[in-house]
Amino acid sequence: MGHILKTIFKSGKFTFGFTIITTILLFITIYPMFDKRDPLEMAGGFFTRPNLFQFLSNTSEGTSTAAQHVDVDPEVADLLAQFGLTAVTREEPPLQLHLLGTDNFGRDVMSQLVAGTKTSLLIGVVAGSIATLIGLTMGLLAGYIGGQVDNFLASVINIFLVIPSFVILVLISVSISNRGYITTGIIIGLTSWPWTARAVRAQTTSLRNRDHVNLSKLSGHSMPRIIVRDILPYIASYVVMAFILQVASGILAEATISMLGLGPRNVATLGLMMFWAQFFNALFNGNWWAFLPMVITISLITFSLNLMNSGLDQIFNPQIRS
Repeated sequence: MGHILKTIFKSGKFTFGFTIITTILLFITIYPMFDKRDPLEMAGGFFTRPNLFQFLSNTSEGTSTAAQHVDVDPEVADLLAQFGLTAVTREEPPLQLHLLGTDNFGRDVMSQLVAGTKTSLLIGVVAGSIATLIGLTMGLLAGYIGGQVDNFLASVINIFLVIPSFVILVLISVSISNRGYITTGIIIGLTSWPWTARAVRAQTTSLRNRDHVNLSKLSGHSMPRIIVRDILPYIASYVVMAFILQVASGILAEATISMLGLGPRNVATLGLMMFWAQFFNALFNGNWWAFLPMVITISLITFSLNLMNSGLDQIFNPQIRS
């Protein structure tokens, strides 16, 4: 195991991608320890610009940590007194730090970005796990058993390949009214397994007549044991690469359906944040902080995962390695 890890981390692509995704995971884990605000709670004005420099300036003057009393103009006080009204001093709330400003609802974008990244990554992992598990099971059974079972399973796989998975994803999402992020991940996983199944089936078909597999058959070993011990180890590297790609695909799928208003509700996700930015015309109004951080985050996550996959492919694919 240690030798395999050393070999993997010798790949510059994998190491670079792993560094990016690890940095993102560390950031979204550490940041909430310092900023405990609810990401869905109104924390400022609508589309407030990032105010780091203003916050630091006020902090140096000692005015950002306490509310400020604003006296009423004397002329206004006299005018109110004529009508029997009393003027009172107005208290302004303290200036809050918004590293990436606020969105259309006055919610802190950075807090939402951290929470949304966690949720989107979780959706990607759930979707990737389900898609990989289904694709792996279907591919192994079809490739190993062969015959009528292979023909039937191959037909099912081809049917799902012909029908655009995005259309199925949208139809299922529309039919479910109460969509949580776990539900969204499950739906994405159930609609994105065919390509994995097809590739695993092809590799299993090429392995089922190998000498070591035939020897296990002659020894009277059961089918599950042969698949697990004699076939699965030979395609394990591909399964890991398929899982990485499925996670990246799941994150992009969530962002896509959320942009259509069909994503999870009552939770922060990267796709849902972009949906609200689009709905309130943040792009055309120049409110770049309401959508650009999400675009960059999704790009970095998918780029790092694809880079890791490419690095693994260079290591374990004999044709590329040679």
